[in-house]
Amino acid sequence: MAENNFAAALPAVLAHEGGYVDHPSDPGGATNMGITQKTLARWRNVSPWTALPKSAVKALGRDEVAAIYKERYWDEVRGDDLPAGLDYALFDYAVNSGSARAAITLQTIVGVAPDGEVGPITLAATAKLPVKTLIVDLCSQRLAFLERLSTYPVFGRGWKKRVDGVRVLAMKMADTSAVVTAEPAPKPVKLDTRVRQHIQIIRAELDALEAAL
Repeated sequence: MAENNFAAALPAVLAHEGGYVDHPSDPGGATNMGITQKTLARWRNVSPWTALPKSAVKALGRDEVAAIYKERYWDEVRGDDLPAGLDYALFDYAVNSGSARAAITLQTIVGVAPDGEVGPITLAATAKLPVKTLIVDLCSQRLAFLERLSTYPVFGRGWKKRVDGVRVLAMKMADTSAVVTAEPAPKPVKLDTRVRQHIQIIRAELDALEAAL
């Protein structure tokens, strides 16, 4: 297990998330470092979420961002209890497409009943399989899911680069079986503002689907 890998995984995830974006069509509101206005409001117990000013999102600090990602994504997929490399791959998948979807994909791979939660049964089944095989299969199935989205023809190139980059760094983590720095992470895909805004809209829709599971 690799309880300290969160510190290495987070910068790699944030490299793909970008900075502050505010698009009127985004149902989650303004976004900063991948954290939507709605997510931040829930984190701070502000209701309704629209009562949280956008300026709060814009001023969001790195420490609070790390705390949100740790509790809402890393801990949700039991990152501390997963083998090095697989922890990062599943974490990035959860951030991009929702914790439940990421968990279900892993459960399908390891052959347990998919319920969207990484628990003792899933962890036990995961421990019996080669970590590199799991990383490759997880990234392959993640990409297959993205390819089924109607917007893949437009945004698929960037999504594929992200998944490919995750696989490369995850395999390195598995090779070393120790904490690695985020420096070797692939350079983030340069996306224009329109693409980033559309990705945030898709993420909000996936969050809604996850909540309905």
